[in-house]
Amino acid sequence: MRYLTLIFTFLLFVSCASIQVYSDFDRSVDFSQFKTFAFFKPQIDQVDISDLDKRRILKAIDKELISKGLSKSETPDILIGFSTKAKEKIYVNTINSFNWGWGWGFNPWLWGPNANTVSTRTEGTLYINIIDGVSKQLIWQGKGRGGIDENMKDRDERISIFVQEIIENYPPTSTQSL
Repeated sequence: MRYLTLIFTFLLFVSCASIQVYSDFDRSVDFSQFKTFAFFKPQIDQVDISDLDKRRILKAIDKELISKGLSKSETPDILIGFSTKAKEKIYVNTINSFNWGWGWGFNPWLWGPNANTVSTRTEGTLYINIIDGVSKQLIWQGKGRGGIDENMKDRDERISIFVQEIIENYPPTSTQSL
């Protein structure tokens, strides 16, 4: 039973750490033509998160796009916006404590009722939107979903990982699946 609890705890920890990433894009767009970017302030201003988290996301996006060879510009080829969504996930774990003891015979001290434990986790979704600077049309969207907690000590790092894994899919290749 102890090993089962350890395995369950490990799997829960690993699942909290993982980020599911998806992207979609306009296949008629030649992404190799885009060299400069700027942030799309009207969209970012609508996001209902703290200013600290907005700055964390902007800083991470900035870092990732520059690492891909793009540069900031007052007359950008693409505009970058983002939005977020969060929902509370509830997990119920039933622990069956009706067990037989080790060794010979019957151990009455190991019998007991079933017990339920309830835990919650916030699952956050970050959408990164790339908009054509001329037509103002959405041309690429990346989405990352995973566990995030308001009380995380390594919040900067977690947000940076979210952004990094999402932008890893940009620019899209012609063989990239949706």
